[in-house]
Amino acid sequence: MSPVSPPPEPALDTRARPLRDLRISVTDRCNFRCVYCMPREIFGRDWEYLPREEILTYEEIARLAASFTRLGVHKVRLTGGEPLVRRDLDRLVRMLAANPAIDDLALTTNGSLLAAHADRLAAAGLTRVSVSLDAVDDATFGRMNDAHVPVARVMEGIEAAEAAGLGPVKVNMVVKRGWNDHAVLDVARRFHGTGRIVRFIEYMDVGHSNGWRLDEVVPASEILAAISEELPLEPMAPARRGEVARRYRYADGGGEIGLIASVSQPFCGDCVRARLSADGKLFTCLFAVVGHDLRAVLRGGADDEEIEARLRRLWSARDDRYSERRSAATIGLEKVEMSYIGG
Repeated sequence: MSPVSPPPEPALDTRARPLRDLRISVTDRCNFRCVYCMPREIFGRDWEYLPREEILTYEEIARLAASFTRLGVHKVRLTGGEPLVRRDLDRLVRMLAANPAIDDLALTTNGSLLAAHADRLAAAGLTRVSVSLDAVDDATFGRMNDAHVPVARVMEGIEAAEAAGLGPVKVNMVVKRGWNDHAVLDVARRFHGTGRIVRFIEYMDVGHSNGWRLDEVVPASEILAAISEELPLEPMAPARRGEVARRYRYADGGGEIGLIASVSQPFCGDCVRARLSADGKLFTCLFAVVGHDLRAVLRGGADDEEIEARLRRLWSARDDRYSERRSAATIGLEKVEMSYIGG
């Protein structure tokens, strides 16, 4: 009997950060026009999305994901755009769930289509869901999503996901000053005591089309103070390495929240995430300017060993720490759009 090959060494970047998480964008399309991601004045009717032939097939995604897992990835999250606008997403979920190295298979969605898909996704092997919800009143939420989608439709999706066994659902709220900062406490109240964790996210300078300005960022410290005044919070220890949210629990036992503060409290130092765009480009940072073309490698006939070796080289050369370097010199750079790379 031939000896069993030892598992490959985990990939480490130049700062000794391992590769643990992979975010996969399955589409650059979205049915929302959120002001911080795909503002309608830019992403209007004339916007040209990726041609279908340039988007990775599900088989190609699953093959790349397998190569990533051999370098240490065990968490995979599907994103977009809005991932549920791509047909038969449960088929991809089933392929990824069949990979024993993936022990956490998640989805980030705006929730508007979730009620119709939750059962199939759960049956295919999805582990959990995060839902974006930037306010709990229709006026503010409608202003943020610019798609005439009411809060009730997203809540229906959250409830359907939990009924299918994908809960408790995490809720993500991007806070933009002058737009929805007044709704922070309302969101905290709505989910306090429900078992659902809300992560309040500072408005970040991802991409170039959202017209990001520093004075529109509401610092995490301000969000924390606003909630704590009514619902006192106390800090919690991180659950794992590379966790980007700072965790707090309600003193009255009503659950916990997270604060994601890339602008005011950079978290790059322990980042273990890679991102794969819908057309097969690898980005080693959320704030990247360029990506590495893996689709050409795949379609050029490379075998699995060649793909794995390329991924290892790219990760080993990684030195990304944008949020620590952010300065007047970096503001205005034409970074990759969030709708293209996922959040």
